[in-house]
Order: sequence, then C-alpha cells, then structure tokens
Amino acid sequence: MLVLSATTGKFGTNVHLVAAGPGHPCLIVDPGHDAAEAVREAVRAHRLEPEAILITHGHMDHTWDAVPLARHYGVPAWIHPADRYQFGAPAKGLPDSFPRELLVGHPDQEPDEVSELPEQGGELAFAAAEVTVLHTPGHTGGSVMFRFGGDDVPLLATGDTLLAAGPGRADAPGASPAGLRASLGMIAATCPDDTRLLTGHGPTTTLSQTGIR
Repeated sequence: MLVLSATTGKFGTNVHLVAAGPGHPCLIVDPGHDAAEAVREAVRAHRLEPEAILITHGHMDHTWDAVPLARHYGVPAWIHPADRYQFGAPAKGLPDSFPRELLVGHPDQEPDEVSELPEQGGELAFAAAEVTVLHTPGHTGGSVMFRFGGDDVPLLATGDTLLAAGPGRADAPGASPAGLRASLGMIAATCPDDTRLLTGHGPTTTLSQTGIR
C-alpha cells in the first residue's frame, strides 16, 4: 500500500494519501491549512486519482482545505454527523481561549458534497482501499479512526485521538475525557501492537510505542 504524508500549514497538521500504489485511486485524509498544494503535488507525482476525502474529526486544522480539494477533484468529503457542523462554524468546536484571528481565511462552509460516516462505525468500500470506520469519541463527539485494509501491516489513521506521544486532548467543546479513555481502551483491545498509526500531528508510530496498553 502506498502512503504519502505531509505536514502543512500554521497548525502543523498531517495530511495523508492512501492508495494501492502509483497510478491508482487514492483517499485523502485530513487536509488541513495549506494542504491543497502538497496534495496536488503528490497526486501528480504518483499519478493518483483522488476518490474521496476522509475527515477524522471536525476541528478546523483538519478540515481547512477540504473545500478547495473536494471542488478541484469533484469528490465527496466524509465526516461523522456529530462533527459536521464544524465545517461551517469552526469556532464552535474550539475552546473560548483559542485566538480567533487564527481562523481568518477558513472557508466557513461545507464542501460541495458531504457524505456522513456511519454513526457507530462500519465498513466503507472504496476503489482505493477497504476502510473500517471506528467511532472513537472523546477528542470530539464525532472523532473517528480509519483502518485501511489491503496490507500485511494494519494501518490506522488516528486524527488527534491518539498521537505518538500518547492520548490526544479532551478539553474542547464536545470533548469527553471518559469517552477518550473508553475509545483508546477499545483500540488497545482490538488492534495489534504493530498497527501503524497515521497521526494528526507529529510523527507516525506504531500502537505499541504509544504506551496506551
């Protein structure tokens, strides 16, 4: 499986592209601030065909360039229904202490086509890969992880729920520390140690290195 990642923009968010290989359909995960050009360059360099945008949660640093990329490639953006409101109202998903000037330039609108992920998780079939959606509330109410099939080593896009340094934060509107603990407990119980994590910020890692077990 081909995985291409880049860290972009003023929030240092990781955008990931997942495909069976060069010249194949691909999935775009969490295109944040200034991610569009990095995505377009990767698509051109590897002759990829974007099929969909997958959003792990609604925070604006993970959705910022979903609108221009969805429009450019004519693809839908998939997001959990509990976080969908943040496309058009990013400030509502942030703590009151967050500097509002950092939101200047956000599209403040949904992509042209939005598809809602299954509320309790489930399977999605794309040409690029089979995707298992795991509902992992805690960081936000609509946080999910995406598990990609088709490779010997399990591959999991974790958003901000689980980072290389360990669990993500649970202090924004809609967050739940208890929910985060429960979600990470489920991941620890069901995913093998060698699961490769595509995190929302910072380096990629494996589940065993996060220390959540």
